[in-house]
Amino acid sequence: MANSMIQTFQETVAQHGDRPAARFRDASDKWVTYTWKQMDELRAALGTGLLLQGVQANERVNILANTSEKWMIADLAVQSCGAEPVPIYQSNLAHEVEYIINDCGAVVVVAENKEQLDKLLSVKSNIPNVRKVVVMDDTTDGTDWTVGWSELLETGRANRDARAEELAARTSSLTPDDVLTIIYTSGTTGNPKGVVLPHSAMLYEVEAIRKIDLIRADDVEFLFLPMAHVFAKVLQCVWFGLGHEMAIHADIQRITENLGEVKPTIMASVPRIFEKVYAKVVGGGMEAPGLKGKLFKWAVGLNDQYAQLMIDGKPIPFGLDVQLGLAKKLVFSKVNERLNGIFGGRMRYFVSGGAPLSKKIAYFFDNCGVIILEGYGLTETSAATCVNRPAKYKIGTVGPALPGTDLKIAEDGEILIRGGGVMREYWKREDATGDVLASDGWFATGDIGTIDADGYLKITDRKKDIIVTAGGKNVAPQNIENLVKAASPLISQVVIHGDKRKYLTALVTLDSENAIKLGSEAGVGSDYTKVTQSDAARQRIQAVFDQVNGNLAKYETIKKFTILEKDFEIGDELTPSLKVKRKVANEKYKAKLDAMYSEAVAD
Repeated sequence: MANSMIQTFQETVAQHGDRPAARFRDASDKWVTYTWKQMDELRAALGTGLLLQGVQANERVNILANTSEKWMIADLAVQSCGAEPVPIYQSNLAHEVEYIINDCGAVVVVAENKEQLDKLLSVKSNIPNVRKVVVMDDTTDGTDWTVGWSELLETGRANRDARAEELAARTSSLTPDDVLTIIYTSGTTGNPKGVVLPHSAMLYEVEAIRKIDLIRADDVEFLFLPMAHVFAKVLQCVWFGLGHEMAIHADIQRITENLGEVKPTIMASVPRIFEKVYAKVVGGGMEAPGLKGKLFKWAVGLNDQYAQLMIDGKPIPFGLDVQLGLAKKLVFSKVNERLNGIFGGRMRYFVSGGAPLSKKIAYFFDNCGVIILEGYGLTETSAATCVNRPAKYKIGTVGPALPGTDLKIAEDGEILIRGGGVMREYWKREDATGDVLASDGWFATGDIGTIDADGYLKITDRKKDIIVTAGGKNVAPQNIENLVKAASPLISQVVIHGDKRKYLTALVTLDSENAIKLGSEAGVGSDYTKVTQSDAARQRIQAVFDQVNGNLAKYETIKKFTILEKDFEIGDELTPSLKVKRKVANEKYKAKLDAMYSEAVAD
C-alpha cells in the first residue's frame, strides 16, 4: 500500500496510464482530455521546476487559484518535492491571503492570474518569506519575484533527467505521518485556523470510499467545488486513488451547460446548487398555464405533505400514498425527464455535503427519481465521515459512518468522531487543538445530532448556532431556514435571528429569476431591487411564513421579516462553499434586525 497520496497517484498512473484522467476547458473553451501519463509528465516537469526554485521538503507552498487542471498539477508537483501544498480561496481578499501565507510560513505561491498576482503585489512587503510567485496564466511583474507557469514547466522539462533522482527520492521518502496539506477553516468567527491533515487521513478516506463502492473506476465525475475546501480535496484524493475520469470546471454559472456536455455519472455538490435547480424547476412548473400548471401545483403539494409526515415520523395515509403514486406517473416522471436532460442523462446519483440539505427539497428530487446521497464531515475530519449508501439511504440523515470511523453523542448532544480521517492538529494552535481533540482521539465537532438504531446520523444544528430566546427556549435556526427555503422557489436565502430576543425574526433574499417573474406578473417591472421592496413580494413572503409557522412550535414561529435589496454574495455574506456567514449577516444588517424589535408584537 502506498505511503502517501503522491505515491497513490503514481500507482494509478502505472495501472491506468493511457486512460482518460482529467477533462477540462482549454483557452479556446473546448473540452480537452489528459491521460494519467500526461498528468504525470506535467507533475514531474513542474515538480522539477519547483526543485530548481529551491523548494525544500516540508516547506509550504500556497495555491491561490480556482479549481482547474493546473491546480491539480500544482498540488501534485508540490507533493513530489516532499513539500506541503496549502490552498487559498481565489475569492479571499488581499489581507486574508496575507494572513494565511504568513501563518503557514509559505515560501512559494502558485497564483492563478493577474487578479491574484495583484493581491500578492499589494501585500508584498508584508510577506517576506515568499521567495517566488508562479503565475498560471504566465502574467509576471517583470521582476525575479515572479515566473510564468509555462517558463517553469519548460525549465523543469529541460532539467528533468538531471534532477529525476532527487525528485524521486523526495517522493519516496514521504510517510503516512507526513503532512499532506493544511486547509484553513472559513474563519467566520475570527482568523481562520489551519487544519493539519497527514497523508494517512486521505489514504484512509480513499480506502473507505473504495470499500463502500460509492465511486467506481468507470465513473465520470464532474467537479466544480473550490479546491481550497476539504470536500473538493477528498474528492481529488479519491480520484487519484480509484483512477476514474474527472471533468473539471469551476464556473458555477455554467454547471448545467457543462453537465449536458460532459454527461457525468456522479457529482458532489453543496445544497445551494440543488436549491437553485429546485427553484428553477418548481418556479417554472407553478407558472405553467392551464391544466399543466394545476397538476404541477397538486403534485408539489402532495410532495410537501408527504415530506412533512416523513419528517415528523408519522404514517403515510393510504389516500396520500395512492395520490403520490399517481403524481409520479403524471407529473414527476416528466420532471425526471427534464432533470435528466439538465444533468446529462447518465447521472447515477449526487452526493451532497458541506451544509444541511432541505428535507422537502430532498424528497422532491427523490419523488422525481433523482437520488441525492447526503453526507457529513468537517475540515477537521477530512470531509467524508458519514454518507448515505446508494443501496440504502435515509433522507433527513447523513448516513452511517465510513468503515473504520466511530461516532458517539456526548451528554449535551454534541457529535464526537474518532477515526482515520481526524486531523492531527490545528497549525501552531495547541490550545485550540486541545479544546476539540481529546487524548483518546475523540474529536468534538460542534454539531448537535442523534444516531438511530441503524447507525445513521442525523444533524440537528450547529452547537454555536443554537438560538436561546429571552424566554429560555432553544431554537435550531437551520431547520427553520431550510423549511422556509423549501416552501417557495422565490426565496434564495434566509437567516433566522433571535438570540436573547423575545421573538424570532428573519432576513430574506429573493431568487433573482423568480423575483423578476413576480415583478412582471405584479406590474412592478423587472428591476430586482424594486421587486424586493414591493408589496407583491412582501405578500408572497408573508404567505410563506404563515405556512411554515403553522408547522412550528409557538416559540419557533417567525414574527417579522425583512426582504433585503440584494442577494448574498461570496466573499461577503457567503463562504466560498456557499454557506451563509451568520455572524457577518447579523452584524451587517444589525440596523434592520433591530428595527424589527422596535415595536412589540402580539404573543
